[in-house]
Amino acid sequence: MNFKELEQRATNIRINIIKALHSAGSGHPGGSLSAADILSVLFFHEMKLDPENPKMDDRDIFILSKGHAAPVLYSALAEKGFFPAEELLTLRKINSNIQGHPDMRKVRGVEMSTGSLGQGFSAAGGAAMARKMDKKDSRVYVLLGDGELQEGLVWEAAMSAGHYKLDNMVAFVDWNGLQIDGNNDDVMTVKPIDQKFASFGWNVLMIDGHSLPEIIDALNQARACKGKPTLIIARTIKGKGVSFMEGSAGWHGKAPNEEEAKRAVEELGGVWA
Repeated sequence: MNFKELEQRATNIRINIIKALHSAGSGHPGGSLSAADILSVLFFHEMKLDPENPKMDDRDIFILSKGHAAPVLYSALAEKGFFPAEELLTLRKINSNIQGHPDMRKVRGVEMSTGSLGQGFSAAGGAAMARKMDKKDSRVYVLLGDGELQEGLVWEAAMSAGHYKLDNMVAFVDWNGLQIDGNNDDVMTVKPIDQKFASFGWNVLMIDGHSLPEIIDALNQARACKGKPTLIIARTIKGKGVSFMEGSAGWHGKAPNEEEAKRAVEELGGVWA
Protein backbone atom coordinates (compact mmCIF):
# COMPACT_ATOMS: atom_id res chain seq x y z
CA MET A 1 0.00 0.00 0.00
CA ASN A 2 1.42 3.40 -1.01
CA PHE A 3 1.53 6.57 1.06
CA LYS A 4 -1.52 8.08 -0.64
CA GLU A 5 -3.61 5.04 0.22
CA LEU A 6 -2.36 5.04 3.82
CA GLU A 7 -3.18 8.76 4.09
CA GLN A 8 -6.72 8.03 2.91
CA ARG A 9 -7.06 5.23 5.45
CA ALA A 10 -5.99 7.65 8.19
CA THR A 11 -8.49 10.23 6.96
CA ASN A 12 -11.29 7.65 6.91
CA ILE A 13 -10.37 6.67 10.47
CA ARG A 14 -10.53 10.31 11.57
CA ILE A 15 -13.89 10.91 9.89
CA ASN A 16 -15.38 7.86 11.58
CA ILE A 17 -13.96 8.94 14.95
CA ILE A 18 -15.88 12.21 14.65
CA LYS A 19 -19.10 10.55 13.52
CA ALA A 20 -18.94 7.94 16.28
CA LEU A 21 -18.26 10.48 19.01
CA HIS A 22 -21.05 12.76 17.83
CA SER A 23 -23.45 9.83 17.83
CA ALA A 24 -22.36 8.86 21.34
CA GLY A 25 -22.49 12.38 22.72
CA SER A 26 -19.39 11.65 24.79
CA GLY A 27 -15.88 10.28 24.43
CA HIS A 28 -12.32 11.28 23.61
CA PRO A 29 -11.58 12.95 20.26
CA GLY A 30 -8.20 14.63 20.91
CA GLY A 31 -6.04 11.59 21.59
CA SER A 32 -7.95 9.46 19.09
CA LEU A 33 -7.32 11.87 16.22
CA SER A 34 -3.64 12.26 17.11
CA ALA A 35 -3.05 8.50 16.77
CA ALA A 36 -4.83 7.89 13.45
CA ASP A 37 -1.68 7.95 11.30
CA ILE A 38 0.07 5.44 13.55
CA LEU A 39 -2.86 3.02 13.42
CA SER A 40 -3.21 3.46 9.67
CA VAL A 41 0.38 2.27 9.19
CA LEU A 42 0.06 -0.54 11.72
CA PHE A 43 -3.23 -1.95 10.41
CA PHE A 44 -2.69 -1.43 6.68
CA HIS A 45 1.07 -1.78 6.23
CA GLU A 46 2.84 -3.39 9.17
CA MET A 47 0.79 -5.99 11.01
CA LYS A 48 -0.12 -9.53 9.99
CA LEU A 49 -3.89 -9.67 10.53
CA ASP A 50 -6.89 -11.43 9.02
CA PRO A 51 -10.37 -10.03 9.78
CA GLU A 52 -11.85 -13.34 8.65
CA ASN A 53 -9.66 -15.22 11.13
CA PRO A 54 -9.04 -12.74 13.96
CA LYS A 55 -7.58 -15.37 16.29
CA MET A 56 -5.14 -16.95 13.83
CA ASP A 57 -2.21 -18.37 15.72
CA ASP A 58 0.62 -16.41 14.10
CA ARG A 59 -1.12 -13.02 14.00
CA ASP A 60 0.53 -9.84 15.22
CA ILE A 61 -0.95 -8.26 18.34
CA PHE A 62 -2.00 -4.65 18.86
CA ILE A 63 -2.96 -3.36 22.31
CA LEU A 64 -4.36 0.12 22.91
CA SER A 65 -2.98 0.86 26.36
CA LYS A 66 -4.63 4.29 26.49
CA GLY A 67 -8.03 2.65 26.34
CA HIS A 68 -10.00 5.91 26.50
CA ALA A 69 -8.89 6.50 22.87
CA ALA A 70 -11.05 3.54 21.87
CA PRO A 71 -12.63 5.43 18.92
CA VAL A 72 -9.35 5.29 16.98
CA LEU A 73 -9.07 1.53 17.54
CA TYR A 74 -12.71 0.88 16.66
CA SER A 75 -12.42 3.01 13.53
CA ALA A 76 -9.24 1.21 12.43
CA LEU A 77 -10.86 -2.19 13.03
CA ALA A 78 -13.95 -1.19 11.05
CA GLU A 79 -11.78 0.20 8.24
CA LYS A 80 -9.89 -3.12 8.19
CA GLY A 81 -13.15 -5.09 7.98
CA PHE A 82 -13.43 -6.62 11.44
CA PHE A 83 -16.99 -5.31 11.74
CA PRO A 84 -19.30 -3.01 9.70
CA ALA A 85 -18.55 0.72 9.90
CA GLU A 86 -22.24 1.37 10.67
CA GLU A 87 -21.66 -0.21 14.08
CA LEU A 88 -19.43 2.73 15.01
CA LEU A 89 -22.56 4.83 15.42
CA THR A 90 -23.55 2.66 18.38
CA LEU A 91 -20.50 3.82 20.37
CA ARG A 92 -21.25 4.01 24.11
CA LYS A 93 -24.89 3.04 23.59
CA ILE A 94 -26.61 0.59 25.95
CA ASN A 95 -26.17 -3.00 24.71
CA SER A 96 -23.60 -1.96 22.09
CA ASN A 97 -20.44 -4.03 21.80
CA ILE A 98 -18.31 -0.93 21.30
CA GLN A 99 -18.23 0.79 24.65
CA GLY A 100 -16.15 3.69 25.97
CA HIS A 101 -13.17 1.38 26.53
CA PRO A 102 -12.22 -1.68 24.45
CA ASP A 103 -13.67 -5.03 25.54
CA MET A 104 -11.85 -8.11 24.22
CA ARG A 105 -14.90 -10.27 24.97
CA LYS A 106 -17.23 -8.33 22.68
CA VAL A 107 -15.29 -6.74 19.82
CA ARG A 108 -13.57 -8.73 17.06
CA GLY A 109 -9.93 -7.71 16.80
CA VAL A 110 -9.61 -6.26 20.30
CA GLU A 111 -6.79 -8.19 21.97
CA MET A 112 -6.99 -6.73 25.49
CA SER A 113 -9.61 -4.92 27.54
CA THR A 114 -7.98 -1.65 28.54
CA GLY A 115 -8.82 1.57 30.31
CA SER A 116 -6.93 1.48 33.58
CA LEU A 117 -3.82 3.28 32.43
CA GLY A 118 -0.58 1.31 32.31
CA GLN A 119 -2.16 -2.13 32.32
CA GLY A 120 -2.28 -2.47 28.54
CA PHE A 121 1.46 -1.85 28.35
CA SER A 122 2.08 -4.58 30.93
CA ALA A 123 -0.20 -6.97 29.04
CA ALA A 124 1.73 -6.25 25.84
CA GLY A 125 4.95 -7.22 27.59
CA GLY A 126 3.35 -10.46 28.73
CA ALA A 127 2.10 -11.21 25.21
CA ALA A 128 5.55 -10.55 23.75
CA MET A 129 7.19 -12.79 26.34
CA ALA A 130 4.70 -15.60 25.64
CA ARG A 131 5.43 -15.43 21.92
CA LYS A 132 9.15 -15.54 22.62
CA MET A 133 8.72 -18.63 24.80
CA ASP A 134 6.55 -20.32 22.17
CA LYS A 135 9.06 -19.36 19.44
CA LYS A 136 6.34 -17.70 17.37
CA ASP A 137 7.21 -15.43 14.49
CA SER A 138 4.80 -12.68 15.46
CA ARG A 139 5.16 -9.24 16.97
CA VAL A 140 3.39 -7.19 19.62
CA TYR A 141 2.58 -3.49 19.22
CA VAL A 142 1.24 -1.23 21.94
CA LEU A 143 0.19 2.43 22.00
CA LEU A 144 0.53 4.54 25.14
CA GLY A 145 -0.53 8.09 25.86
CA ASP A 146 2.11 10.53 27.08
CA GLY A 147 0.10 11.31 30.22
CA GLU A 148 -0.15 7.57 30.79
CA LEU A 149 3.60 7.50 31.43
CA GLN A 150 2.86 9.08 34.81
CA GLU A 151 1.62 5.66 35.98
CA GLY A 152 4.15 3.68 38.00
CA LEU A 153 2.97 0.45 36.41
CA VAL A 154 4.42 1.66 33.09
CA TRP A 155 7.93 1.74 34.51
CA GLU A 156 7.71 -1.74 36.00
CA ALA A 157 6.65 -3.05 32.59
CA ALA A 158 9.41 -1.09 30.84
CA MET A 159 12.00 -2.57 33.19
CA SER A 160 10.66 -6.08 32.63
CA ALA A 161 10.61 -5.84 28.82
CA GLY A 162 14.17 -4.52 28.78
CA HIS A 163 15.38 -7.22 31.16
CA TYR A 164 13.88 -10.03 29.08
CA LYS A 165 15.13 -8.49 25.81
CA LEU A 166 11.70 -8.53 24.17
CA ASP A 167 12.80 -7.50 20.68
CA ASN A 168 9.42 -8.63 19.30
CA MET A 169 7.75 -5.75 21.17
CA VAL A 170 7.25 -2.22 19.83
CA ALA A 171 5.71 0.53 21.95
CA PHE A 172 4.51 3.86 20.56
CA VAL A 173 4.07 6.90 22.77
CA ASP A 174 1.49 9.30 21.32
CA TRP A 175 3.42 12.40 22.40
CA ASN A 176 0.89 15.21 21.89
CA GLY A 177 1.94 17.01 25.09
CA LEU A 178 -1.55 17.34 26.55
CA GLN A 179 -3.76 15.40 28.93
CA ILE A 180 -7.16 16.02 30.47
CA ASP A 181 -5.81 18.54 33.02
CA GLY A 182 -3.59 20.47 30.62
CA ASN A 183 0.08 20.33 29.63
CA ASN A 184 1.91 17.16 30.64
CA ASP A 185 4.82 19.18 31.98
CA ASP A 186 2.52 21.17 34.27
CA VAL A 187 0.63 18.13 35.59
CA MET A 188 3.61 15.82 36.13
CA THR A 189 6.60 15.92 33.85
CA VAL A 190 7.91 12.57 32.63
CA LYS A 191 10.88 13.86 30.64
CA PRO A 192 13.41 12.78 29.51
CA ILE A 193 11.49 9.79 28.14
CA ASP A 194 14.18 8.73 25.68
CA GLN A 195 16.90 8.56 28.33
CA LYS A 196 14.69 6.80 30.86
CA PHE A 197 13.66 4.02 28.49
CA ALA A 198 17.19 3.69 27.12
CA SER A 199 18.46 3.20 30.68
CA PHE A 200 16.04 0.25 30.97
CA GLY A 201 17.54 -1.40 27.89
CA TRP A 202 15.19 -0.14 25.18
CA ASN A 203 16.00 0.88 21.63
CA VAL A 204 14.53 4.40 21.46
CA LEU A 205 13.50 6.28 18.31
CA MET A 206 11.91 9.73 17.97
CA ILE A 207 9.73 10.60 14.98
CA ASP A 208 7.02 12.85 13.61
CA GLY A 209 3.92 10.79 14.41
CA HIS A 210 2.04 12.24 11.45
CA SER A 211 4.74 11.41 8.87
CA LEU A 212 3.93 8.07 7.28
CA PRO A 213 7.48 7.59 5.92
CA GLU A 214 8.95 8.22 9.39
CA ILE A 215 6.51 5.80 11.04
CA ILE A 216 7.35 3.09 8.50
CA ASP A 217 11.08 3.70 8.75
CA ALA A 218 10.94 3.48 12.55
CA LEU A 219 9.06 0.18 12.35
CA ASN A 220 11.69 -1.16 9.96
CA GLN A 221 14.42 -0.13 12.40
CA ALA A 222 12.54 -1.81 15.23
CA ARG A 223 12.30 -5.05 13.26
CA ALA A 224 16.05 -4.94 12.57
CA CYS A 225 16.96 -4.32 16.22
CA LYS A 226 17.83 -7.54 18.06
CA GLY A 227 17.98 -8.05 21.81
CA LYS A 228 15.99 -4.94 22.78
CA PRO A 229 12.34 -3.84 22.73
CA THR A 230 11.77 -0.63 20.79
CA LEU A 231 10.07 2.55 21.97
CA ILE A 232 8.92 4.96 19.25
CA ILE A 233 8.26 8.42 20.65
CA ALA A 234 5.84 9.89 18.12
CA ARG A 235 5.46 13.66 18.30
CA THR A 236 1.84 14.37 17.46
CA ILE A 237 -0.82 17.08 17.62
CA LYS A 238 -3.83 16.46 19.83
CA GLY A 239 -6.96 16.69 17.67
CA LYS A 240 -4.92 16.38 14.45
CA GLY A 241 -6.89 17.13 11.29
CA VAL A 242 -9.62 19.27 12.85
CA SER A 243 -8.60 22.93 13.08
CA PHE A 244 -10.60 23.87 16.17
CA MET A 245 -9.53 20.75 18.08
CA GLU A 246 -5.82 20.83 17.32
CA GLY A 247 -3.56 21.53 20.29
CA SER A 248 -6.43 21.93 22.74
CA ALA A 249 -6.63 20.01 26.02
CA GLY A 250 -10.30 20.97 26.13
CA TRP A 251 -10.97 18.40 23.40
CA HIS A 252 -9.42 15.56 25.39
CA GLY A 253 -12.78 14.21 26.51
CA LYS A 254 -15.57 16.20 24.89
CA ALA A 255 -17.74 15.06 21.98
CA PRO A 256 -18.58 17.52 19.17
CA ASN A 257 -22.12 18.77 18.77
CA GLU A 258 -23.79 18.48 15.35
CA GLU A 259 -22.47 21.78 14.01
CA GLU A 260 -18.93 21.00 15.20
CA ALA A 261 -19.06 17.42 13.89
CA LYS A 262 -20.29 18.56 10.47
CA ARG A 263 -17.50 21.14 10.27
CA ALA A 264 -14.89 18.60 11.36
CA VAL A 265 -15.97 15.98 8.82
CA GLU A 266 -16.00 18.53 6.03
CA GLU A 267 -12.52 19.78 7.00
CA LEU A 268 -11.33 16.20 6.70
CA GLY A 269 -12.81 15.97 3.20
CA GLY A 270 -15.70 13.76 4.17
CA VAL A 271 -19.45 14.03 3.72
CA TRP A 272 -21.67 14.75 6.69
CA ALA A 273 -24.74 12.54 6.71
